[in-house]
Formats: sequence, structure tokens, C-alpha cells
Amino acid sequence: MNDEEFDLMDELYFVQPYSYLLETLDWEEELLLSTLQRLYSQGYIKCLDDPDTERFGEVDIMKEGTRLYFLATKNGLMAHNTL
Repeated sequence: MNDEEFDLMDELYFVQPYSYLLETLDWEEELLLSTLQRLYSQGYIKCLDDPDTERFGEVDIMKEGTRLYFLATKNGLMAHNTL
């Protein structure tokens, strides 16, 4: 897990909208979306349509990410906490 992934995981212990992550981390949109995509592809985060509705199946975060919410998975939390 690189520094960006680690910092992003710090914010995903609770469900967070994309807008919150963008404002809090103060990153360029492309960096945030690509980091979210990497974490998602590793199974470290899950995507939600709203705070209570998880997305199942493949999600293209680069296309849809600005409308989604995100949350760390159990595997993501374990990876984040063992570094």
C-alpha cells in the first residue's frame, strides 16, 4: 500500500461520499479516482450508491466515482492496520 492509498484508507473507516474525500484530501480528481480504483480492484474498499446501498458487480470508478460513496472492507482495514 503506497502513501496515497494509506491516507485514503484513513478516511474510509466510515462511509464517505466522493465530495468529502476530494475536499478532505485536497487531491487532484484524477489522483483520487485512480487511487480509489486501485483500492477497489484489490478488494480494500466497496462502493455504494448512497450511504445505505452497496453496489455489487464491477464498478468503473473512473467513470462513476464522483457520484459514489466509499467504505473500507474488512480486508482493507486489515491491510491498512498491519503497515
